[in-house]
Order: sequence, then C-alpha cells, then structure tokens
Amino acid sequence: MNSLTTLTDQARALARGEMGVAETEVSRQLTICNGCRYCEGFCAVFPAMTRRLSFAAADVHYMANLCHNCGACLHACQYAPPHEFAINIPRAMAQVRVKTYADYAWPAPLGKLYQRNGLTLSLALAAALALFMALAARAPDGAANFYGIFPHNFLVSLFAPVFLFAVLALTLGVRRFWRAIGPATTGAPVTPPAAAEATHDVLRLKYLDGGHGEGCNNEDDAFTHSRRRAHHLTFYGFMLCFAATSVATVYHYVFGWQAPYDLPSLPKLLGGAGGVMLCAGTLGLLRLKWRRHPLHGDPAQKTMDYGFIALLFLSGATGLLLWGLRGHSAMPWALSLHLGCVMALFVTLPYNKFAHGVFRGAALLRFAVEKRQPNRLGLGGD
Repeated sequence: MNSLTTLTDQARALARGEMGVAETEVSRQLTICNGCRYCEGFCAVFPAMTRRLSFAAADVHYMANLCHNCGACLHACQYAPPHEFAINIPRAMAQVRVKTYADYAWPAPLGKLYQRNGLTLSLALAAALALFMALAARAPDGAANFYGIFPHNFLVSLFAPVFLFAVLALTLGVRRFWRAIGPATTGAPVTPPAAAEATHDVLRLKYLDGGHGEGCNNEDDAFTHSRRRAHHLTFYGFMLCFAATSVATVYHYVFGWQAPYDLPSLPKLLGGAGGVMLCAGTLGLLRLKWRRHPLHGDPAQKTMDYGFIALLFLSGATGLLLWGLRGHSAMPWALSLHLGCVMALFVTLPYNKFAHGVFRGAALLRFAVEKRQPNRLGLGGD
C-alpha cells in the first residue's frame, strides 16, 4: 500500500510540474533501494534515504547533491543493469544534480547555456578574452613589469566586477538551493558541531572513499584513491593560486610592493605550488574521466565537465608559462593568455562544476544537521 501511495504521489507531482523525469527516476530507484538497504553504510545518501518513505523534488535534489558518484553502490547492487529494475544511482543522481545547477542558477538562462555548450563556450570565451587583453596591451614587444603592459587600475576595473559577479551569482544560487531543501531536511538550525563536521567532510572529500575507505570504482570493479587524490590536488591547487593573488593584493595595497614578485616571496611560492598542483590534478581528472566505467555518471555532461577541467588546467599552465617567460619578449602575450583564461574561469564559475562543490557543501551541511535530529521513522541508522 505504501509503494502504491508513493507512486501515486509521484505521478501527481509530475503532473503539477514539481518533479521532472529525472527526479521521478531517482525517486523510483530510491524507493527500491529503501526496501533493500544493502548499501546503507556506503555514503551519506543512504542514511538520508532511510529517513524517508517517499521522495519529493526537494528530497531528490538534496540527496543528488549528497552523492559523490564514487560508483561503489552501482557495483554492489544486485538490481543494477542488466537487471529489469535497472538501478544505477550514480547516473540517476548525476542527471538530477546537473539539473539543480541550472534550476537554482542566477540568472537561470546562463546556467542552461553552459550546460549545453560547456567546452565550446569555455574555450571560445578564454580565447576571446585573451585576444582582447593582447589588443589592449601597452607593450606587445616585451616588458619586464606587468603594470608596464597593463596598468593596475585597468586590471582592477576588469577583474573586480567579474569576481564580484561570480560571488554574487554563486551566493544567490546556493541560497535558493538551501531554501528549497531546508524544509525537506527538518529545517533545524545549523549548530557548531554540524558545521564543523560538514567542513571536515568537504575538505577531506570523505565520501570519495567508496563507502569502506577503499576508494572509488573506475574502469572496472577495482577500488582506487586516484579520483580522490586528483580532486584534492585540483581543489587545493586552486586555493593556493587564489591565496597567492590575495597575498599579492595585500602586498600592493598595504605595503606598496608591486608585481611581479621574485622568489622566495610568498605570492611566488603559493602561486608556483598551486599552479603545479592544479595542472597535475586536472590532468589526473581528465585521465580518470576517460577511463571511468561507462555506467558511471551522465554521458550528456561530458562537455560541461571538460569545459571546467580545461579552464582550470589552462589557468594553471599559463600561469607557469608566464613565470618561465619573465623578461622574455613573449611575456606580454603569455600574460594576455593567462589573464584571458582566468577571467573566463571566473565568468563561468557559477555555472560550471565549481557550483557542484558549493551545492555539495550545502547538502553535506544539511545532512550534518539532519542526522542530529530524531529519526521519526525509526528506520535504518546514521
């Protein structure tokens, strides 16, 4: 009777436009998973699942962003394809997850545009901005000082609005997501212990451990930590590059020290280490994406994924190239290319896979809050 009621509720929600086809498929699969519970200890998705008997759109959006697509549940599932139930939680969740980025994006049309043309849009935007920077350069035949090529105020007037727009768009997007999933996750307030646990899980990428600490499944059933390491290199490489820029800003405005900086200055050390880590991490992600099991994830998202990886790699690689060409006649062109790639990265941040990290952090925070509330169904465990 409960299953029949659940299916009827799903049909009504679909008719009202509250649940799309992707959400309805996830709801179907989770209803079956809720009767099995074999994967209950694998990740945050399954303890959250056991707190529900039915899955509305907000529940599905919440759990789709809890899923880290490690692949463990697919390979452990007795109902996975070619079984008639066709349970593939990683793919079904990925299809909903990318939909949430567009549904909650601000402004929404930009999110949909990037989904359809991620790689092309990323590379075209980077090339166009690099060309613009090259045409605007003061000294195309070479210069030893960055500000001899681009005045400081000119760079600030370009990058400050782009950065502020990215922050605003991400903030408004995750705010809409947070409000949507709040009632579906008890709506209880965030406490310091919940915030500390969620931060720990985000920074360690806890749920890329395959559920039992052995890592993700890739091209076969074998476990590996390669995906977790590549994500760590990419994330912390990006953060080190951002830290280098932040320290350089303090150097400029507080101490009056102008770029470029020499070793062993802090911006140089942070930027160099960050650039190497960013390149290594993105190349690792690209290799793993090529080799992942064909049933993992959503094939339709490849262009979006490749677009983000390409911009991250180009930002790190052109930064290292710029370092190597310091004082060379080609340095202005390298600087133009680097600035174009970085600007394209920040323009697209609210709509590419960076949003995936922000939304996942919000979902993990709601999970840390929810698991501290009584399980009214008395089903499963956290």
